[in-house]
Amino acid sequence: MTKPAAAAALPIPNPSLFSASGPPAGDPAQRLVDAYLAVREETERRAAPLAPEDQVVQSMPDASPAKWHRAHTTWFFEQFLLGAHCPAYAPFHPDYAFLFNSYYVSAGPRHARNARGLLTRPGAAEITAYRRHVDAAVVKFFQGAAADVLKRLAPLVEVGLNHEQQHQELLLTDILHAFSQNPVFPAYDPAWRFPASSRGGEAWVHLNEGIHTVGHTDDSFHFDNEKPAHRALVGPVSLARNLVTNGEWLAFMRDGGYRTATLWLMDGFAAASSEGWQAPGYWREVDGEWHVMTLAGLAPVDPDAPVCHVSYYEADAFARWSGKHLPTEMEWEVAARNDQLNDAFGIVWQWTRSAYSPYPGYRAIEGALGEYNGKFMVNQLVLRGSSLATPDGHSRVTYRNFFYPHHRWQFTGLRLADYPA
Repeated sequence: MTKPAAAAALPIPNPSLFSASGPPAGDPAQRLVDAYLAVREETERRAAPLAPEDQVVQSMPDASPAKWHRAHTTWFFEQFLLGAHCPAYAPFHPDYAFLFNSYYVSAGPRHARNARGLLTRPGAAEITAYRRHVDAAVVKFFQGAAADVLKRLAPLVEVGLNHEQQHQELLLTDILHAFSQNPVFPAYDPAWRFPASSRGGEAWVHLNEGIHTVGHTDDSFHFDNEKPAHRALVGPVSLARNLVTNGEWLAFMRDGGYRTATLWLMDGFAAASSEGWQAPGYWREVDGEWHVMTLAGLAPVDPDAPVCHVSYYEADAFARWSGKHLPTEMEWEVAARNDQLNDAFGIVWQWTRSAYSPYPGYRAIEGALGEYNGKFMVNQLVLRGSSLATPDGHSRVTYRNFFYPHHRWQFTGLRLADYPA
């Protein structure tokens, strides 16, 4: 399957806009302008297939309306770039900081997350005007700033751009969840197709016992949770070269996987029972055949495609049923760094059994942006890789995604690990 037209490749500068050795050749202001506008335009491309009514709906507390994603990412630049570093800038609207702040307590009060769908006003057209206003102000600021100012602010701009790319992915996953609640199963993009997977090579990648460096090691862009790079003992372990498929998951289902309590963590079986899970998220049985809700609408389940929309609890139960395990994030990183895993990127995020916790010596950055990652380092699990909804240029081998173990509305799947007896 191809990505939706709204997610076409863009020339996002990567690695960093400014390296430790200074700005690259060329006009640094234009480099920032080009990078900024490329990301901002991608958000609008992803929102373009949506009607104004689509952009208001919030189908569950964990999701946000498309209109809110577009506004929040705009507020980020208004708040942290223009508001903090451009004295002549006046906010577009005095209420927007309250409406579109997410969880930055240091930046002030905010509208309740679970009530974002009640914001029928401002409308989608007003958010478009907001985005254009802030974009024009940012471009003007870049073009008028001195080179030393641009170099100092480039890391902040890069955080903002990567933050917006995260919301570009959420824009698709959240609208898919909303459309899945609609009995007519509307399509975000009728031409969308699931990406083709790879199945070549030996079935297992073998890692001997050894000490490996994990974490980000250079000055290219990364989030603070990817550092400090440190040494970790990995192996002996074997990782499945391929992702688990729908066909393999169907065998798990036929064998009573969702009904066998001994396969599940206690909290997982409680979640499966209370939520009535009998199959992955978005699967529906129609006339005795399994179908799945996709960005193109309802489609038959392809047994050869990687399984998608499974929670950590389900992934762990499947691994136990298989007589295997889920890998740790360190094992995944070592194998992926050596290009040994098929489809490590671009199809589904892959659950690991690693708790989302700080690396040894981690310190959150100072100020409001220090709230970006550090305060979430508890009760969540790490996923590695990237998904079909991840924007081009956003993934890397050290990227640490994280969700709660019951979450399954993201494009999440798994690969297995095996240990010597």
